Amino acid sequence: MNALKNPRILGTLAVLLIIALTPLAFGDENYIMRVITVGLCSAIAVYGMNIILGFTGQLSLAQGGFFGIGAYTVGLLTTDFDWSFWQAFLVGVVGTSAIGYLCGLIALRTKDEYFAIFTMAIGFIIYLTISRWESVTHAHSGVNNVKFPEGGELVDFSNPTAMFYLVFIILLACVYVTYAIRRSSVGRTLLTIRTSEDLADAIGVNVGLSKQLAFAASAFFGGIGGGLYASVVGFIGPDAATVDKTFEFLMFILVGGMGTVAGPLVGTMIVTFLFELFQDFQAYRFIVLGPIIIALVIFAPRGIVGYLGGFIDKRARKRRIGSARKDGSAPTSSSSSADAAGHRGASADTITTTEEKK
Repeated sequence: MNALKNPRILGTLAVLLIIALTPLAFGDENYIMRVITVGLCSAIAVYGMNIILGFTGQLSLAQGGFFGIGAYTVGLLTTDFDWSFWQAFLVGVVGTSAIGYLCGLIALRTKDEYFAIFTMAIGFIIYLTISRWESVTHAHSGVNNVKFPEGGELVDFSNPTAMFYLVFIILLACVYVTYAIRRSSVGRTLLTIRTSEDLADAIGVNVGLSKQLAFAASAFFGGIGGGLYASVVGFIGPDAATVDKTFEFLMFILVGGMGTVAGPLVGTMIVTFLFELFQDFQAYRFIVLGPIIIALVIFAPRGIVGYLGGFIDKRARKRRIGSARKDGSAPTSSSSSADAAGHRGASADTITTTEEKK
């Protein structure tokens, strides 16, 4: 029950509740429901990027490629080979994770900007394979009539609202996994690696294995998002695996907030909404969105959720210090240390972890 008193958890639950209730407002608008559901598919892939970039500090630019592998596996197996959706989805997720793990074996031998460039090359190779291997992927003709999930006699997933709730439930699982990782020793290990790999190595962390698993986990989430996306839109082309898709995901997480639980979801839904708002000016939308993102990076480098989290921490520190002065006693050691950490410019995640433990 103490967890429900945490403003961050309450905020995340409020966002999830608002999204869960959207069919009440737009249930009759199939196009809007489809846009929201596609946004949720993207958010699942962005949660994968949050693990490798937000938690581990490794800028992977292959996420769009993994998203495309998941989408094409489901698309090709359900149309060319007449598999059921669930069989194709399982193979797609497992296959994407395996490919991600193998790519990580090579990519993680590089560091910093070389790692980013190498992973971008992986994403580009995946895109070229999909767009040029016509006998298998149909190249630019794409894959049409991707099957909906089979719901038996209980649910008809061709209904946009039913499909929305299926994707939403899977998204909830991804959000909980992110929260559990953030609170576990695994999450603290990844955050230590992000802070300093040398420090993590010095205290006995297996840095290579941890980064390897984080990279595979990011591909796992990308495969889930891609597989669901193929079924939601019904048609997929090579643009589902472009490097541009990766940069879209990067934009989502920068706007929402890296290393946070709610950031990927908030950023994805806000930017998706802005994309739809400027769809009549699609060629020029980045002219408007670009300055907004630059302003966010300058004034809220931790994203919207990170900025709000910092604001909550600041208010909590002031409240504790005020209570201590009113009681005529010195501020508690924890508040003093947190305040001092804030003046020293300590990382927000250090403060966040302290607050969450409380």
